[in-house]
Amino acid sequence: MSGPTRMRSVNCVESDPRPVLAPAGNKQLLKSLKKVEKPHDVVDSKAKKYPASPPKPAAVAARCLSVASNLSTSCSSDASSSDSSSSRGRMSRRSLTPIRRKQCGPKTGRVQKVVVGSDGDSGSVDSGDSLPAKRRCAWVTPNTDPCYAAFHDEEWGVPVHDDKKLFELLVLSTALAELSWPAILNKRHAFREVFLDFDPIAVSKLNEKKILTPGSALISEVKLRATIENARQTNKIIDEFGSLDKYIWSFVNHNPTVNHFRYPRQVPIKTSKADAISKDLVRRGFRGVGPTVVYSFMQVVGMTNDHLVSCFRFQECIDAADASSKDGSERGMVEEEKQPDLIELGLARGIDNLSLSSAE
Repeated sequence: MSGPTRMRSVNCVESDPRPVLAPAGNKQLLKSLKKVEKPHDVVDSKAKKYPASPPKPAAVAARCLSVASNLSTSCSSDASSSDSSSSRGRMSRRSLTPIRRKQCGPKTGRVQKVVVGSDGDSGSVDSGDSLPAKRRCAWVTPNTDPCYAAFHDEEWGVPVHDDKKLFELLVLSTALAELSWPAILNKRHAFREVFLDFDPIAVSKLNEKKILTPGSALISEVKLRATIENARQTNKIIDEFGSLDKYIWSFVNHNPTVNHFRYPRQVPIKTSKADAISKDLVRRGFRGVGPTVVYSFMQVVGMTNDHLVSCFRFQECIDAADASSKDGSERGMVEEEKQPDLIELGLARGIDNLSLSSAE
């Protein structure tokens, strides 16, 4: 029996038409579908086997340049940031910790006034670039007054045998009780004006009232009166011994005492010899001549050589003493030769006087 006929509704959407089976069935249809999808795989495999053509060299070079510039700018910015941070770190460290700089000695071609050596002694460069440094005693420092440095290099420790010079240095040594050597040397011209160029005969005749006004600016009234009295006693010594040189140098047998001190602490302020001279001067009427003043006087006039062995003046003062001793011996020989002539002359005059008296 045939069933009722089915009617399609107008509102229903028609579905996709079913594929018509091929004569070989659905297998034939699957093969056809595979054949249709195959070209996509073939295209991919061909793309793998034959890649796209490379870009042109100009484009590659442009890309490389752009990359390099980017890298350089980034590196420079990093470096600047690191430098700034490191510099900030250094600045902070420097500000926190003080810098101690090492003092070096003078190089060749450089001039310095004083060079401190090892063992506590010092040296100085007195000349230009090519000459070597001269080592001085340790108490001559870079801050030493130029007058005292020149006094050390030219006068201190040199044997003195002139009476006026000896009296001058004795007066200046007595002033050490109130002034220092630099202060005395800076006023040395004033001392010479007040004390009439240190002539002991002229100073002994000075009026105390007249000398107090100009001399009070230099030393006290007690020292001024003592200087005048010392000048009078000096004239007595000259009358007794013939010269102040013979009297004062007789205490050291007319030869300076050479000390070989290496350090300033070894230099004494007085000795037994200075004590003996001081007692004899006080006994003769001198004032203000204690052992310390007398030893300073002995150092200045060269009776004792207290330059340190490292000082360049140590050997120079020894040579000066040898030269002065030779001159003294020659002068003594000349005086001994003159004495017989004077005796003969005196005898001849005596004989002539006797003959004249007998003739009368």
